[in-house]
Amino acid sequence: MTDKYVSPLSERYASREMQYIFSPDMKFKTWRKLWIALAESEMELGLNITQEQIDELKANAENINYEDAKEREKLVRHDVMSHVYAYGLQCPKAKGIIHLGATSCYVGDNTDIIIMTEGLRLVRKKLLNVINELSKFAEQYKATPTLAFTHFQPAQPTTVGKRATLWLMELKLDLDDLDYLLDHMMLLGSKGTTGTQASFLELFEGDHKKVKELEEKIAQKMGFEKCFPVSGQTYSRKMDTRVLNVLSGIAASAHKFSNDIRLLQHLKEIEEPFEKNQIGSSAMAYKRNPMRSERIASLANYVMVTALNPAITSATQWFERTLDDSANKRLSVPESFLAVDGILDLYLNVVDGLVVYDKVITKRLMSELPFMATENIMMDAVKAGGDRQEMHEKIRELSMQAGANVKQKGLDNNLLELIAADEAFNLSEEDLQKTMDPSKYVGRAPQQVEEFLNEEIKPVLEVNKELLGISATINV
Repeated sequence: MTDKYVSPLSERYASREMQYIFSPDMKFKTWRKLWIALAESEMELGLNITQEQIDELKANAENINYEDAKEREKLVRHDVMSHVYAYGLQCPKAKGIIHLGATSCYVGDNTDIIIMTEGLRLVRKKLLNVINELSKFAEQYKATPTLAFTHFQPAQPTTVGKRATLWLMELKLDLDDLDYLLDHMMLLGSKGTTGTQASFLELFEGDHKKVKELEEKIAQKMGFEKCFPVSGQTYSRKMDTRVLNVLSGIAASAHKFSNDIRLLQHLKEIEEPFEKNQIGSSAMAYKRNPMRSERIASLANYVMVTALNPAITSATQWFERTLDDSANKRLSVPESFLAVDGILDLYLNVVDGLVVYDKVITKRLMSELPFMATENIMMDAVKAGGDRQEMHEKIRELSMQAGANVKQKGLDNNLLELIAADEAFNLSEEDLQKTMDPSKYVGRAPQQVEEFLNEEIKPVLEVNKELLGISATINV
């Protein structure tokens, strides 16, 4: 359809799986499951509801008569009651007990929690697969020396794999936050219009125990361990804030990764996948733009900013409820999930196809290594009879000279030649070349990678191995 706005998140970025979770079909089928859980629990606790009525509700749980609901909503301007009416048309025997004692938030808010929980589970699955692929990359390149940067200025060497563990560490923190959140997701339950459960207390003729049992049964039937212990008409909008903060954290981690890949691609050291027929620029045919990483950054910015919405919404709710949350929730929550879904697909796609140019990495490292090796050279010169303070001053002077050759004259780094030519050092070029093994300068980087993967990452992957093995394709 080309004559109306369609969200790019649906058209370009999010998977069909995530789109279904936030689809009308998922929403309204969940409403019916909640109505069944309510009626069945009420029957089990002694209300005048028959098994025949429950069976009728269950028989029509999936075949939603959307047109009847739409026509009714035009008349009554209320989506929940329109669907109660439509369900009743299909279930004439059970019509009178659908939604018994409940308010709109019984289906609306409980469904929101259920849908967010399903969305978080899909996010978790994709996050684990990104962690899995990135851990393979880290292990493969754990001992490959590369020039490290602080302030994007040359610093002591690290390894390609060790740098990847920095990305992994942030994803592991995100996974920890996500798991904590999933462990603490809870339904609104059956709270009534102001959270007092007054209507249900009336239904059960003042039996407080049965009112509490009702919530427990509903939670169990819907796959949850508990409900909010207290609420107004709605669950605390703080829950939406917690959910989007976790999504925002994942977005921030992905953004950091995408920044590093874009910088590495500029350095021609590591590139994201570039397909055979992909066009980098309409004008410059030779270009290989890091468009996947750029898209990660773009979507991540959107998610991080959108996370402000539920925070503001939860801060401005009045007493037991207002309705100024509704329109905002309809936008900010689903779109954050869809965007993070797209981000993780892109992340997985990029990691799965990263191209490492070892020779470029080595060349850049070797061009800077003489400066970094000066401490070792100084120690060797002292062992050969030199004075430590004099050696330090001479190396400082020669380093400035070699630096000028590189920066001002565009020549190669000739520090080793300058040192070899200075009799004070009493070292030959052959002696100096022995100090040029990059692996001598990476510290414990290879061991850190092994320890981190074995102690922190692999146990998590082993526990979740049934979720691993997915691949990600991108639409554009």
